[in-house]
Amino acid sequence: MRLTILGGGGFRVPLVVDAVARSRGRVDIDEIVLHDVDADRLAVVQAVVAEQLAGVPDAPRVHVEIDLRRAVEGAAVVFSAIRVGGTQGRVHDEQVARDLGLLGQETVGPGGLAYALRTVPVVDGVAALVAEAAPQAWVVNFTNPAGLVTEAMRTRLGNRVVGICDTPIGLLRSAARAAGLPEHGVTGDYLGLNHLGWLRSLEHEGVDHLPALLANDADLLKLDEAALYDIAWLRAIRCLPGEYLRYYEQEARPVGRAAQAGSEAGSTEPGRAAYLAEQQGAFFAAGPGVGAAERWRTALAERENTYMADARTREHTDLGRDEQGDRQGGGYHEVAVDLMAALLGGEPAWMILNLANAGVIPTLPDDAVIEVSARVDAHGARPAGVHAPLSLAQLGLVAGVKACEGLAIEAARTGSRELAWRAFAEHPLVRSPDLGRALLEGYLVAEPALREVLVEP
Repeated sequence: MRLTILGGGGFRVPLVVDAVARSRGRVDIDEIVLHDVDADRLAVVQAVVAEQLAGVPDAPRVHVEIDLRRAVEGAAVVFSAIRVGGTQGRVHDEQVARDLGLLGQETVGPGGLAYALRTVPVVDGVAALVAEAAPQAWVVNFTNPAGLVTEAMRTRLGNRVVGICDTPIGLLRSAARAAGLPEHGVTGDYLGLNHLGWLRSLEHEGVDHLPALLANDADLLKLDEAALYDIAWLRAIRCLPGEYLRYYEQEARPVGRAAQAGSEAGSTEPGRAAYLAEQQGAFFAAGPGVGAAERWRTALAERENTYMADARTREHTDLGRDEQGDRQGGGYHEVAVDLMAALLGGEPAWMILNLANAGVIPTLPDDAVIEVSARVDAHGARPAGVHAPLSLAQLGLVAGVKACEGLAIEAARTGSRELAWRAFAEHPLVRSPDLGRALLEGYLVAEPALREVLVEP
């Protein structure tokens, strides 16, 4: 069977290829096609993958294909992992917001909306082509902002597209370890949006272990997320928020947006995007020569060990765990293999995925994409179990962000600058028509390609 990876020149693609190659017993992918619009990056990734797979028995054949239609034809699964605008676009997404004293992060808040505005027209085209040229294919969306982009792709692909993210399953497994439970075989009630969700139970063999975990200081401090949140707050809300929820909490602090530190709002230090653009730029500039795989592994270790480093304290990260291992264990490449194995009929699975709401959150439209615990098999993925209602505070935040995601999708499809202005201005991390207008104007200046999307004044 063929797996096609769109965005095949992406830095983390070798993780996916390696995971798939080592899982032939679970899912029989014998051909992997890498597609990208950047031929130079594609050549480097191809060299890394070739070195990686040299000693892997019965490894799948990996080749590149520049033509999108030929790349997807005959595919059983299509992974969409594109970055429209490249790493420099990410720098602009973050910096325009930071210059206004707002959160600069590629998926959360203004940066995520800017990223989405230039991405939706491209993924609309991709979805239309896949629907025509490979209607049998399952489409797995990695492209950020994952929930919003998956929702856009559903217009053409319906339930054939599923969005994935590694942070929810990472939270679940971190909680399982902290509670002394096996990482596999534990489930839970997870609900929200991508990068805006909460784990409300931790279930193993019919018992919910979350209340006991929340009551035990020593166990709770073993959580990676304990470095991000006051553990008394975790007990107060009686659930475990995903790591990205910290951005919403910080924006509400009375000291003001401009006082925040690190890679967040108001800082004069280079942001995460600028760091990765420089680091990955140097890696790709070295070309596809011998030793590419070792250079990639070194760059990957640097990337993973600086992930949210501004928020994770030594007190919590030195509790006997290797951060890089935690980041990669249950990472999105492993989630992708689990999902693919289930969709292709090998083994039904419990997962946390980006799927159509279908009544789970009654306030939201049925076709709105949420992030939710789910069951997956050869018939597709669907929300699993009984989901407790969100609290009113959680629901208000989810509804506000989802409304802005819908505005961004419509703005990208109609070219409406007015709708884009509303998306920025009404977002819970902005809540200001003046700042919304400044964001729109800043992104239009920074990203000329966005002016081709938003053509209606």
